[in-house]
Amino acid sequence: MAKLLTYANKDTWIHKLCGVTKMIFFILWSIVGMVTYETRVLAFMFVFSIIMFAMSKTEYKQVSTVFKIIGLFLTINIIAIFLFSPYQGVTIYGSRTELQHIFGNYIITKEQLFYELNIILKYFTVIPIALMFIVTTDPSEFAASLNKLGVKYSVGYSVAIALRYIPDVQNDFIEIKNAQEARGIDMSKSVSLPARLKGMVSIIFPLVFSSLERIDIITNAMELRGFGKNKKRTWYSARKFEIGDYIAISFVIIFSILAMIVTFRNGSRFYNPFQ
Repeated sequence: MAKLLTYANKDTWIHKLCGVTKMIFFILWSIVGMVTYETRVLAFMFVFSIIMFAMSKTEYKQVSTVFKIIGLFLTINIIAIFLFSPYQGVTIYGSRTELQHIFGNYIITKEQLFYELNIILKYFTVIPIALMFIVTTDPSEFAASLNKLGVKYSVGYSVAIALRYIPDVQNDFIEIKNAQEARGIDMSKSVSLPARLKGMVSIIFPLVFSSLERIDIITNAMELRGFGKNKKRTWYSARKFEIGDYIAISFVIIFSILAMIVTFRNGSRFYNPFQ
């Protein structure tokens, strides 16, 4: 079976960065993406994320399944926002420009569309960086780097195991999905969204149970080998900070500060083009 969302060693400057550098970049980038509703900042982050993702030379087949799952949940999220709060944008931006009446009290407004556009941008500023972090970071090197920064080695090793088992979880998902489809559960685009969601539930529960079983096996194996007995351990894979790491960290710190200044300069984190 082809490898999916897993580390692939390639000759790019992103792969050469230390794992901790990429983690710091991802954390700060995600914080900015979650806090700001400044559309111009989000648009820059979206374009930058796509460029970075392309420069990492990640093949689409590695992340296609993840994109489909994220796309489905994003669609559900956007629909839910409109159903439960159809005038959230109107409240935020202080104006109301009606475009189309749907039914009952549900009316599409420019403000709501703009608000939900920002929600979509927030997802797509973080997702490419998150995927890039996973496929360009050697789990063993990342664990060693965390340990050098003072993080307990058992914590670093737990993170490394989680990164290593992402492709196994994806393989389980595909196998369970194929098994359910063989039993007549259709989750293709030809069926309605509620039917697809119902089919997704029939995949998630077996996937959770198989993952719990794998966790139990790994835990028992590590306990039998005396993992955690000693206070320190040596690492086969380790990488020192180089000039590229300092440049990347400096960039994301400066960008985060500037993004926050632009976001809150008017006393609100929402960019309002309706005033």
